[in-house]
Formats: sequence, structure tokens, C-alpha cells
Amino acid sequence: MLGIVKAPLRRLRDILRKAGLEVNPRTIHYSQGVQLVRLLQHVGIDLVLDVGANAGLYGSELRLYGYRGRIVSFEPLATAHAALERTARRSRDWTAAPRMAIGDVDGEIEMQIAGNSVSSSILDMLPAHEKAAPGSAYVGREKVALRRLDGVAGPYLADARRVLLKIDTQGYEHHVLAGAAGMLGRITAIQTELTLVPLYAGQRLFDEMRAWIEGMGFELYALFPGYVDEHTGQTLQLDGFFVRRGSAG
Repeated sequence: MLGIVKAPLRRLRDILRKAGLEVNPRTIHYSQGVQLVRLLQHVGIDLVLDVGANAGLYGSELRLYGYRGRIVSFEPLATAHAALERTARRSRDWTAAPRMAIGDVDGEIEMQIAGNSVSSSILDMLPAHEKAAPGSAYVGREKVALRRLDGVAGPYLADARRVLLKIDTQGYEHHVLAGAAGMLGRITAIQTELTLVPLYAGQRLFDEMRAWIEGMGFELYALFPGYVDEHTGQTLQLDGFFVRRGSAG
């Protein structure tokens, strides 16, 4: 009976591959979402600080794959923040924080808006990024409030036991971490972009970021495939998942 079931499935997968589609089992070996939520469960995360949320894709994927803890999302761009608020309202225990950028000082700063929105950054985009993703070129600017995370996250941390700090800020990740220094003791895990090739002016690359985060008392626990140049196949970015030493059992 098992062989009878498997043969049609293999034929279906072959047909889909010929059409340019790939179908894989929803298991930890094939799905980043399954792996990520398994990590959150294993470490005991009950609050995710989602910095650089854009319209809420990261939080939506957490919900899709079974994470039911609290999410607090931060997004600076007006259009993306409005979409984030709509998405968060549809989910229990998901809060869209007031619109702001997160960095290492308090003040005001100018965001550069990318054509694809998700590549928007405080930093200047380098030619390597535009070449790999032509639709990412900047098309506008927007002034936003800039805040340190350790100055605004306090109310959200009140009832949290174990916190994941997720950072997706297009080259500005080290500024976000520097602005979290006053609350670093409350952070159990960090998920952040790690860049192999310079994509934004002034960003820190993989080796420097890894050494810096490990120097804060965390260890690299998992890597997720990230941004790939579709023309060359070169990996440009990864996501690193770091856990405070001794927190993962």
C-alpha cells in the first residue's frame, strides 16, 4: 500500500519540478520555519522582539509554523508600518510598536526607501546589492524617529521569561545591538542577518559580527540560508541564530 501511495506523489513532484516548482515535506530538514519554531520551543522563548518587521512577514511565518508566544514588532517606514499594524491586529499577542527606527542613539534619522521596500535602510546601498537585485534601488527618503531599544523595550519585557531579539535592518544590525546594551541581560537568543559580501556602506560583515556577538556571551547555534545572487548563485547573506551560553540545555 505504501508503494502505491508514494508513486503518484513522485510523479506529481516530477511534474511540478518541470513547471519550475519544488515541493518538499514540511519537516525540520526541509523547512526553515519548522526549524526556527523548534529552536524557539527548545530555548523556551516566550517573547520575540521583531526589529525591522516591514509588513510583518517574519511574525506571520512564526504564527504559521506554530509559535504562539508574544511578538512585538518595530518598523520605521510609514507604508510598511500601516501594513504591519493590520497584520498584527489579526493575531493574538502580537503588538506593532509605535513607528520608529531602532539604533544606538535617540534622535531623528532619514530612511532610504527601496523599490522593493524590504531593502530599505539607513545606510547607503552599494552597487553589489543593486546588481544582485535591480528592483531594490532607492526610490525615496523618509525622516523617522530613532530610538535605542533599551530605552523603549522595557514595558514589553515586564512579563517575559526568555526573549529572542530578531534583527533585520539591512546593514544596521550592529547599531541595533549597541542600542540594546542596557537590556542585554534579558536577551536569551539573537537572530540577525550576517552578510558575507558588503551590500551597504559601513555594515559589519559575517566574521566581525559573529565574533562581536559571541563576545557578548552568545554562541552560534544555527544558520539559515538567506539572500542569494540569482545570477551567480553566490550566497550574500545568512541568518545566524545565537543562544546565550548555557541557555539551550
